[in-house]
Amino acid sequence: MLHVPAPDPSTVRLEGPWTHRDVSANGIRLHVAELGTGPLVLLLHGFAGFWWAWHHQLRTLADAGFRVVAADLRGYGDSDKPPRGYDGWTLAGDVAGLVRALGERKAHLVGHAWGGLLAWSVAALHPRVVASVSVLGGAHPLALRAAIGHSWWRWRGQASAMRHLFRFQVPMVPERKLVAADAAEVERLLRAWSGEEWRRRPDFPETARRFRQAMRVPGVAHSALEYYRWAFRSQFRGDGRRFAEAVADRVSMPVLQIHGAEDPCVLPSTAQDSAPWRGPDSRLELLSGIGHFPHLEAPEHTGKLLAGFLHGT
Repeated sequence: MLHVPAPDPSTVRLEGPWTHRDVSANGIRLHVAELGTGPLVLLLHGFAGFWWAWHHQLRTLADAGFRVVAADLRGYGDSDKPPRGYDGWTLAGDVAGLVRALGERKAHLVGHAWGGLLAWSVAALHPRVVASVSVLGGAHPLALRAAIGHSWWRWRGQASAMRHLFRFQVPMVPERKLVAADAAEVERLLRAWSGEEWRRRPDFPETARRFRQAMRVPGVAHSALEYYRWAFRSQFRGDGRRFAEAVADRVSMPVLQIHGAEDPCVLPSTAQDSAPWRGPDSRLELLSGIGHFPHLEAPEHTGKLLAGFLHGT
């Protein structure tokens, strides 16, 4: 079998109208892509992604009058991949530190899936640096925890939809599976979690290729799984209980949820159950025929919704 060497981290610095640079925040180096001028919008990708997941919104929101920064989260892309720091507290500190390191007092946080959980956590733990929160294909951490807890014993609903959470707790095996056969598992998850229409479009193979290559960067697979391992194991420890208490209050800023009506990973009902944690002037937009990736499946509609919301906050 032909051995394909792992890509260098710098290969994620794809060319475009944006500028790539490194920013020191919370004790690590984070790679970001930046475009536009105006109020800061910070884009946070989800599991198995990297900054390029937002290439549509970088252009759209920059054209709408914002300074748009898409980051590789800790452990992803060309950002640092330390052995520790994949807990909710530290990850929220990364984002808050990044806002300050970018020279801004506040930012509009836009996150997909894990990035959305993180954006909501930053709004609770570091509210002074957050102007608004937008969550795509995600839910509030406590809404997600409750939905999984209520359904795991029947292995239905949200627990079944996130069965990968439980598979990822096994040491080493999930890492090997994620990178095997040129990271074919990443494309399988993209197909399983997305809407049928996007899978038929010509941009899907390109997205899958980009995501597969980014997962094969050394250290990414392990780091990506550490997010899930802390989220699960902390439920049985004191740090998990303290984190839940810290994010339990309704946030003070407006929240926009954009969610695919066909999302099989974070169910629409779980997104709707996040309502008690949304701040004033918040809303939920359900997109018909869309799965887990609104920003990639319906980029124009998603961009218009985000721009309208951000201009109104």
